[in-house]
Amino acid sequence: MTVYENIKFEISDGVATVTLNRPDNVNGIDIPLAKELLNAAIVCESSEAVRVVIITGQGRFFCGGGDINSFAESRNNISEMLTELTGYLHSAITRLRHMRAPVIVAVNGTAAGAGLSLSMIGDYVVASEKAKFTMAYSGIGLSPDGSASHFLPRLIGLRKTQELMITNRLLSAQEALEWGLVNKLVAPEDVLSEAQSLAAGLAKGPTNAYGAIKELLNQTYLNGLETQMDLETRLIAKMGRSVDGVEGVAAYLENRPPQYKG
Repeated sequence: MTVYENIKFEISDGVATVTLNRPDNVNGIDIPLAKELLNAAIVCESSEAVRVVIITGQGRFFCGGGDINSFAESRNNISEMLTELTGYLHSAITRLRHMRAPVIVAVNGTAAGAGLSLSMIGDYVVASEKAKFTMAYSGIGLSPDGSASHFLPRLIGLRKTQELMITNRLLSAQEALEWGLVNKLVAPEDVLSEAQSLAAGLAKGPTNAYGAIKELLNQTYLNGLETQMDLETRLIAKMGRSVDGVEGVAAYLENRPPQYKG
């Protein structure tokens, strides 16, 4: 069994919770943390027991981005270090985005740099009313990573993305909500419980149908109309003959709550 030192990882009642656990270092991402995040993502992707994933941070920060101290320690080979770091981080993000289980990101505090990037990969994002969001990369002479250049333009448009990336503007939680970076704001002490409440409901839902929804939305900017509709046809047909598809229709006709197997 894997021993985690930089994250906390637990699975209970269909919900996997990944907590970035370097609070004394603003939950900064270094190579060991990125490796552990990838390992947790692989477990979540491959386990039938995982039907929802929550990602959050320990302490006051959600994630302050890359660990600047590790950058400084790798001064003489920082290019190689960043290549290795992003390799693990990006592999984790790919798995989280393409797994069937919905991913809820609970932004408990500041999300900066790769922390902001990580917050965007969720299928649903709940944030503290006191959270702050900033790209920060160019402030230390670097360019974005962690999927930021993919998701930000899709979520908020090119102009606002340029503003965030070039000026390093600090967004308040309310601005992040208005811009479409988060779905809901709650009091700081309620962030995790809000995510857990949503996760508990989703964990009883049709997980494979959620996975099909994720696949459709992952492809929507890549496919033309006819190709996308063909994918819709194939997936709804697949869901229709699935155990949960049959159960969902039967439950509706029998006027009872569905009992999905996931």
